[in-house]
Amino acid sequence: MRPLTFRRLLLICSMLAVVLLAVVILALKLGAVPISVTDLVLSLGRVAIGRSDQLPSEYRLIVFELRLPRILLGILVGAALSVSGAGFQALLRNPLADPYVLGVSSGAALGAIASLIASPHIPLLTPVAAFAGAALTIAAVYFLGRREGQLDGGTLLLAGIITASFLSAVIMFLMTTLSGRDLRGMAFWLMGDLSTPLAPGLLWIFVVVLGVAAGAIYTTAADLNLLLTGESEAMHLGVHVTRVKLVVYLAASILTGMAVSVSGAIGYVGLLVPHVMRLLFGSDYRVLIPTAALGGAIVIVLADTLARTIVPPTELPVGAMTAMAGAPVFIYLLRRRLQ
Repeated sequence: MRPLTFRRLLLICSMLAVVLLAVVILALKLGAVPISVTDLVLSLGRVAIGRSDQLPSEYRLIVFELRLPRILLGILVGAALSVSGAGFQALLRNPLADPYVLGVSSGAALGAIASLIASPHIPLLTPVAAFAGAALTIAAVYFLGRREGQLDGGTLLLAGIITASFLSAVIMFLMTTLSGRDLRGMAFWLMGDLSTPLAPGLLWIFVVVLGVAAGAIYTTAADLNLLLTGESEAMHLGVHVTRVKLVVYLAASILTGMAVSVSGAIGYVGLLVPHVMRLLFGSDYRVLIPTAALGGAIVIVLADTLARTIVPPTELPVGAMTAMAGAPVFIYLLRRRLQ
C-alpha cells in the first residue's frame, strides 16, 4: 500500500473537485432550455458579487430555482450512498456489498413510505423512519449472512437479495393503498427522483448529518484497513472490532436512510463508485472514503443530467441511469469472485 501523505490526499481530492465543478457547470448548461457557458458564467458572477437582482427572471428561475437545487441534492445523495457503500464493503469484506444489493435501500424506502402514509405532514419523520428501516435491514442481512460464526460472501449476497425482494413486496402492498395520482408519483420516486428539491432548512440538516456520519466513518479508516485482513487478525492488532462495527453500521445506515428519504432507491452507486475509486487510487480507506464521496457526487449529477436530457422533454428516473452502468459492473465482480 502506497504511503499516504496529506499532500497526496489533497491533490487527489482537488482533482476530483475540479471534475465535479466541470460536471456541475455542464448540468447547469444542459436541459430543456439550454444556456450558453458565457451567460452561465455571467449569471454566476453577478450572484457572487451580490447583484442577483440584475439577473433576467427566466435565468433566475431555470438556473437558481430549478437546476442548482437539484444538482446540490444530487451531490449530497451521491456522496452519502458512495460512502455508505464503501463502509459496508469494508465491514463485510465483500466488494459486492452495496446498500441497494444488500436490501438496505429497500428497507430505507419501506420506512420512508410507511412514514409518508402514516404521517405525511411531519417531514422530519421520513428520514428518521428511513434510517430505522435501513438499520434493521442491515442487521437482519448481517445475521442471515453468518455461517458457523463467520461471514460467508455468497450467503450474505443471497440474504441481501432475498431481503430486498421481500421488502419490495411489502412496498408494493403499501402502494396499493394509494390513489392513482399518488401511486404514480411514488412509483417514479422509488426508481430515483431528484426533481423535488429540499427546503433550505432540510438541506442544511442533510449537509450536517452527511458531514457527521461520513466523518464518523472516516475516523475508523485506519481500523477498516486492518479489518480487511479479518476480524481475528484486526483484534490481535489492537482494533476494537465491536466499536468499529457499531460506528460504521450506524453511520452507513444513517447515510442510506437520508439519501433514500429524499431521492428514492438509486441503485448501484455504492457498488460502482468505491470500486472505481479503489482501482484509481488504491484500497486505503483514508483515501477511499473522501474520493468515494466526491466520485458519488460526480456520478449522480451526471446520471441526473442524462435522465433530464437523453429523451427530452420526458424525464427518466435517475436510478435507471445508474443501474445501466452498475449492473454490468456487479456481474463482472460476481463472475470474478466465482472464478
